[in-house]
Amino acid sequence: MTFWVYLLRCADGSYYTGHTDDLEKRIGEHHTGAIGGYTSTRLPVELAWSQECTTRDEALAAELQIKGWSRKKKEAMMRSDWSAVSLLAKKKNFRK
Repeated sequence: MTFWVYLLRCADGSYYTGHTDDLEKRIGEHHTGAIGGYTSTRLPVELAWSQECTTRDEALAAELQIKGWSRKKKEAMMRSDWSAVSLLAKKKNFRK
């Protein structure tokens, strides 16, 4: 079975991060508002980024990690700009 971690861009410009074992079905559920909560009040949404994972635990861990990231870091990841992701991680750690 394949699992996915994904980011949606909401109508208000915010991002939503989630994970699933059926990406197409889950995105459809977000589009229709069938999943209550955050995205249902920010429709329409569009898939901004996704990554395949081998286990549900891996997908959930990635979701939780990404949820803790800044907007700039998420956007760098979506661009596959890994040097910027690394730099933004170092800046966060430096401020502590």
